[in-house]
Amino acid sequence: MPTQNLLMVLYHRLAYAAIPCAFIFERDVNVKLKRQLEVIDNRQMESLRVFHEVARALTSNLELEPLLLAIMSKMEEFFGPERWSLLMVDEEAAELYYALSAGVDDTAFRNSRLKMGQGIAGYVAQTGNPLIIPDVQLDRDWAAFAAQHSELNLQSIACLPIRHGGRTLGVLQLHNSKLDLLPDSSIAFLRVLCDYAAIALQNARSVKLIHHLSITDDCTGLFNARYLYTMLEQEINPDPSTRVVSIQPHFSLLFLDLDHFKSINDTHGHLVGSRLLSEIGGVIKRTLGPEHPAFRYGGDEFVALLRGLDKKRATELASHLRETLNDSRFLNGEGMSLRITASFGLATFPEDGNTLHSIIRSSDAMMYKAKAMGRNCLEVADPSSPFAAPIKTSRHS
Repeated sequence: MPTQNLLMVLYHRLAYAAIPCAFIFERDVNVKLKRQLEVIDNRQMESLRVFHEVARALTSNLELEPLLLAIMSKMEEFFGPERWSLLMVDEEAAELYYALSAGVDDTAFRNSRLKMGQGIAGYVAQTGNPLIIPDVQLDRDWAAFAAQHSELNLQSIACLPIRHGGRTLGVLQLHNSKLDLLPDSSIAFLRVLCDYAAIALQNARSVKLIHHLSITDDCTGLFNARYLYTMLEQEINPDPSTRVVSIQPHFSLLFLDLDHFKSINDTHGHLVGSRLLSEIGGVIKRTLGPEHPAFRYGGDEFVALLRGLDKKRATELASHLRETLNDSRFLNGEGMSLRITASFGLATFPEDGNTLHSIIRSSDAMMYKAKAMGRNCLEVADPSSPFAAPIKTSRHS
C-alpha cells in the first residue's frame, strides 16, 4: 500500500477513535462549568437575599441599634469572621468608641476609646481609606504587627470606613474572615453593607435631631412645656415592664418664676431679655444635673422635674438652686453683670397631688405663694394648709 494511502487510513482511524474521547472531555467540561455557575449563582442569590433583608430593615425601622444589629448579623452570616467590631466616631472628642462587637470579651472594650489615627480602626477613621489584608503573613509590616499582638491571632484584616456626606461616621473591623478564599465580589459586597450602615446611622441621627428640636426650647436650650407633660405622664404611669418593684413612684415638681423680669425687657430690650433667659437656663441645667430635667414653661417661668426626690431632699436641692441663682451675675460678657432672683414653689407627688394636673397646680400655687410672701423665696406645699393660686392671664412679675 502506498505511503500516502497508509497515512490516510491511520488518520481516519485515529479520528474515529478520538470522537468518544472528545465527547467525554466536552461532557466533563460542561459538568464542571455547570457546577461553577451553580456556585456563582448560589453566591449571587445569597448576596441578593442579604441585600433584600438589610434594605427591608432600613425601611421598617429608624432606631439605630436594631438597624445596626440587623446589618451586622447579615455581615457575620455572610463572611463568618472570628471577631468583628463596629466603632462609632465621637466627633466632639475626635475619638472612636465600641458600639457593637462579637467574638471578643465586650467588657474589655466597652469603655475603651481610640484616638483618631490610633491603631487600625483609628487609621481608617482618620484617612477614610479601607484597609484589607487577606493574609497578614504576606505583608512584612502587618506580619510584624501580628507578631506584636499575638493575642489577636491575626490572619486577615478587613477594616472599612462607614462614610456619609464626606464624613466618617464609624468603622467596621473584621478579623480572620478567610478573605483569601472569597471572590473579589465579596469585598464589593462588604463595601455595600458599609454603605447600608452609613444610611442607617445618618437616618438615626436625623430622627434624633428632629426629636431633639421638637422637645427643646430654642431660647434656653431646656426642654419645652409640651415635653414636660410627656415626662410627667411617664413618671406617674411608668411602663410596668421597666419597673423593678411594684411601688408607688414619687418625685417633686419645682416651679420658679423670675422676679421683675418685665423691667429688664423694658429697660434693655427683648434681645437682652432673651440672652438673659438663655444664661439662666444654663445655670438651672448645670445646678440640677442631668438626672433632673428642666423645662421652660413659658415666658420667664421654668419647671424642674426632681426625679426620685421626696420633699426633704427636693427642698434641699431647690434651696441650693435659689442660692446659686442669687450668687450669679448675668451677661458679664456684654458688660452688664445683671442680678436676678426668682420665686420658687415646690410640690411632691403623690401627697401634694396624685394626678398630672393636680401636681402641677400644687407647685404652681406654691410659686404664687412665694410671690405673695415677698419674692426670692421657696414655698413648699403642705396638704394641711393649701394655698389657692390667683387666676391670672399673664405673668410678668
